[in-house]
Amino acid sequence: MKHINLILIFLVVLGVALIISMYPKSSITKISKSEKPVWTIRSIDTVKYSRDLAREKNSSNTFDLTIEEQVKNIKQTGATHIAIGTPYDFEFLPFLKRWVNMARKYQMKVWFRGNFSGWEEWFGYQSIDRKTHLQNTEKFILENPDLFENGDIFTSCPECENGGTGDPRKTGDVVEFRSFLIDEYEISNSAFKKISKQVKAGYFSMNYDVAKLVMDPVTTNSVGGIVVIDHYVATPEQLSADAEKIALSSGGKVVLGEFGAPIPDLNGDMTEDEQAVWIDKAMKKLSETPEVIGVNYWVNVGGSAQIWDSEGNPKKAVEVIKKYYNLTR
Repeated sequence: MKHINLILIFLVVLGVALIISMYPKSSITKISKSEKPVWTIRSIDTVKYSRDLAREKNSSNTFDLTIEEQVKNIKQTGATHIAIGTPYDFEFLPFLKRWVNMARKYQMKVWFRGNFSGWEEWFGYQSIDRKTHLQNTEKFILENPDLFENGDIFTSCPECENGGTGDPRKTGDVVEFRSFLIDEYEISNSAFKKISKQVKAGYFSMNYDVAKLVMDPVTTNSVGGIVVIDHYVATPEQLSADAEKIALSSGGKVVLGEFGAPIPDLNGDMTEDEQAVWIDKAMKKLSETPEVIGVNYWVNVGGSAQIWDSEGNPKKAVEVIKKYYNLTR
């Protein structure tokens, strides 16, 4: 009986081998490591509509159609996040929720890039200091747990140098500015832990020259190892080169918090074709720069660098962004 079993096993193995040999090698799928997107954060900014129109459209129910069109268009590019600039003040909370709810409808993560209006005195709000900003940040997170979802990004103070006590390049309070960013990062993380949400805090976007001054290795490490620059330049080559410099000086990874073209003072006027070519070159360079882990194109609609017109019609640059947002390596 033992010999019969061995013979049967041999015949089964032989049969399988014969079947496999009947197929050409090219038809057998090779198992390889799955490719990953070039950037873990692929975002497009909506600030011209999500912030600038926050008061004007706060009570307009029909504006939901505009929000949905913009979110849907951004989703179709392959973006992981939609950057929303709505202020965090109570007045604008209903408007912010409308944007966030639409993002969730299209299964998108949100990069919260708003601020408290008093920091830069938006919409006539009275100026607030750093202590008040920290208190407001913690309160905002704790009181609005349903606003957030795992995988979101929360920036409590984008381009912090534009408000509060001022630009550290002019005030000279570099040490205090660094401490404030670290405090903001820590209080945000603590609040998200309390509401059991895995949201990436920090991502403090800033002017490139401010980043060079402020983001030393100690500070960068203390805010999560990420440096975010809002950076507009004349050439695509300069964009990636500057990102490499910041990564080297800070010891961190880099995210482009804002970039785009044309900016008239830097790029002059561009045709639709010229814009697409510029963006293509820029994104190619950035995709070849391993220090860059995320990008947020500025802006979807409303600025000189827009890639959709006010009617929702895409420009040629949309296909360029789609190509790179779906690129893997």
